[in-house]
Amino acid sequence: MIEPEIYVFDAYGTLFDVHSAVARHREAIGPQADRLSELWRAKQLEYTWTRSLMGAYRDFRALTAEALDHAAARCGGLPEGVRMPLLEAYETLDAFPEVIPTLTALKTRGRRVAILSNGTPGMLASAIQSAGLGQLIDDCLSVDEVMVYKTAPEAYRLVLERFGVRPGQISFQSSNRWDIAGAARFGFHTVWINRGGLPDEYQDLAPGRILPDLSGLLA
Repeated sequence: MIEPEIYVFDAYGTLFDVHSAVARHREAIGPQADRLSELWRAKQLEYTWTRSLMGAYRDFRALTAEALDHAAARCGGLPEGVRMPLLEAYETLDAFPEVIPTLTALKTRGRRVAILSNGTPGMLASAIQSAGLGQLIDDCLSVDEVMVYKTAPEAYRLVLERFGVRPGQISFQSSNRWDIAGAARFGFHTVWINRGGLPDEYQDLAPGRILPDLSGLLA
């Protein structure tokens, strides 16, 4: 296969570690920290899917706060003074260690690099800046433009409209298997970044490649 012209990345879980927000406040949260982080992420995603199906869009920042509140209630509450720092930390998540070297190498090869994310433009801008990715990202697309979350086709179509290309010219990378299924259905070349070594699913919508992290894109 000819190398795609444009590499499009999901943001949360793919470029940015969604569990790094809780990790920064692990000592204050206590023994429920890991459970809180898992529940927070699971509810955040659940809210995107249910609201898309209902046609009742609320932006990702609002859903992130609502998901944290639910997760905290399930874990017996948060210590005083921790909620706002957690939400602020989610705006400046840590990038995975191979992100900058991989994106730098792709740019050196002359490839265009973009993000397609459920995040709001403001959340994404903060994360990109704090992780030092500003010079490596050619464009950052948010589903806020269409007010429906991935895996809706309208979300993936944003890439075609922005770059004026066909689906087959896009390599789409995500750590979320459901996102890869949606992108494959839309016609993108897909790479599942299976960081956790999870079992496959959505067998009829298989990824083109499966990698343990982004560095494998350079092979």
